[in-house]
Amino acid sequence: MTSGYYLPIAEHGIIGDLRTAALVGTNGTVDWFCAPRFDSPSVFASLLDAGSGGHWSLTPTCEIATRHQFYYPDSNILITRFLTEAGIVELQDFMVVLRPHDDEHRQRLVRRVTSVRGEVGMRVEVAPRTDYARERPDVEQTDAGVRFTGGTVALDLASTVALEAGDAQASAEFTLGEGCNEVFVLEVGQLPEHRDELDLSAVDALFEGTVAFWQDWLSRSVYAGRWRERVHRSALTLKMLTHEPTGAVIASPTMGLPEQVGGQRNWDYRYVWMRDAAFTLYALLRLGFTEEAGAFIDWMTDRFEGPGNGKQGPLQVMYTIDGDETPAETELDHLEGYRGSRPVLAGNGASDQLQLDIYGEIVDSVYLFNKYGSGISHDDWRNLTVIVDWLRGNWDQPDEGIWETRAGRQNHVFSRLMCWVAIERMIRMARQRGLPGDVPAWTATRDEIYDQIMERGWDPEVGSFVQRYGATTLDASVLLMPMVKFCAPTEPRFLATLDAINADLVVDTLVFRYDVSDSPDGLDGGEGTFSMCSFWNVEAMTRAGRLGQARIALEKMFSYGNHLGLYAEEIGLTGDQLGNFPQAFTHLSLISSAINLDRALG
Repeated sequence: MTSGYYLPIAEHGIIGDLRTAALVGTNGTVDWFCAPRFDSPSVFASLLDAGSGGHWSLTPTCEIATRHQFYYPDSNILITRFLTEAGIVELQDFMVVLRPHDDEHRQRLVRRVTSVRGEVGMRVEVAPRTDYARERPDVEQTDAGVRFTGGTVALDLASTVALEAGDAQASAEFTLGEGCNEVFVLEVGQLPEHRDELDLSAVDALFEGTVAFWQDWLSRSVYAGRWRERVHRSALTLKMLTHEPTGAVIASPTMGLPEQVGGQRNWDYRYVWMRDAAFTLYALLRLGFTEEAGAFIDWMTDRFEGPGNGKQGPLQVMYTIDGDETPAETELDHLEGYRGSRPVLAGNGASDQLQLDIYGEIVDSVYLFNKYGSGISHDDWRNLTVIVDWLRGNWDQPDEGIWETRAGRQNHVFSRLMCWVAIERMIRMARQRGLPGDVPAWTATRDEIYDQIMERGWDPEVGSFVQRYGATTLDASVLLMPMVKFCAPTEPRFLATLDAINADLVVDTLVFRYDVSDSPDGLDGGEGTFSMCSFWNVEAMTRAGRLGQARIALEKMFSYGNHLGLYAEEIGLTGDQLGNFPQAFTHLSLISSAINLDRALG
């Protein structure tokens, strides 16, 4: 039995300042916030423990008839509206971002509430629980509001409402007259002697400056296709998941959200997965965001000079924002988990795995930047040749694969496919730019991998490429074959695979990664459909010339996004969002599928 009510995962929006992010529910509660970085311990975590995780609620005291949530146009400022018998209240939530690469950036979460119609009673309750809710912070009154001190963070809360402090929280009840507003500003890590004077004009300037920042950034997009609103919301979400000081793009701002409610697949995604690299670069470059693409490629190529972790070769599967090894996976057993889904895990044990596919995604990302960006440096090329020489000697071995299974290593077809991509792209770059390298040896290895996939990865009885050698399990990852140029999209074997996957792994355009019952992965329970695989299927059908099917599938996928156009990692068969939220990889695949279908439709 859980300790309280959990808002559905889909009933959230996200706000951020390019350093961290917060989730805000349609009920007006900030129930997830890590500070000062994405991967810092949580300050508010009632999303993972409704009873003691910590929260910041701001809501009418009367009964709410209807709630609406939307983003201020072309921005990441979140608006929540409460419609009540007493009147209508509008809540504006945002984290202040005023200019790119701001050396004077101050981390502030602003909440401004206004009565649009009528006189409405309101209640605010701010209850931080620092260090993943292992600490109840000290609280003291200040001239501007209250100050919380706990763990490694200090939180200054300034307010136009008089707050009552005590028992590790601050609260107040107040009445909003029609046309009136109240403001709350939570600042992270501010010096004790600093106090904001909260006048409305100052908050107006912060609001207008943050709107201008997001709208100016989005105006650089070159996409003007059919699904502009959906694509641009995905772009704004990806920008929010970017750690601007380093250029890193994290997988998701959350941890511990279940792939199946009550199940054990509850991972920490607040890190940078190397396999996201090619997809991230492709999306950013296609939309015209070359600065972000350049920052991320700089972050990624800096990893080439590291020693890896000694377990899976010259590179790691994932890194922290700073490019360090991710923390060991530990259970936070004091948290009950979202709707009782345990264990709640911090850190990620998959960082110790061998996942050979990452080399294909990494080299492909460099290839794309070399083709569409400013080009690869001499040092980066030299480092890549060392990495690929290692790959030539290690590609033909079992690994844990793209899905990071925990049932032992297997000979995964997708891993072999991406090893082929890594070597093929090195050959392309060497020939296009006359770069030095052992092209004959690379070519021989590339052809050997190709022949092996065609011989052992194709099962004539199943009539499809399969998940791993010697098995008959289908796997959605092979949908990428034509996208990475391994085969033509009209290759008979690929078309047969596309048909098989749509027959066995697809339900109303939602795609499962693979059949868990047919391919045990070392974990109990099931999971939902993977949204990025659903968008991969759209792109595969597009490339195969099945434009009518692709278009209806894409429109259906749009209907599975939440009210803001955001996607978690997975979608259950009842349409509920599952897993960490929002997930960068899903939004990357949405952008790619929409752009390519747009182009095909003409």
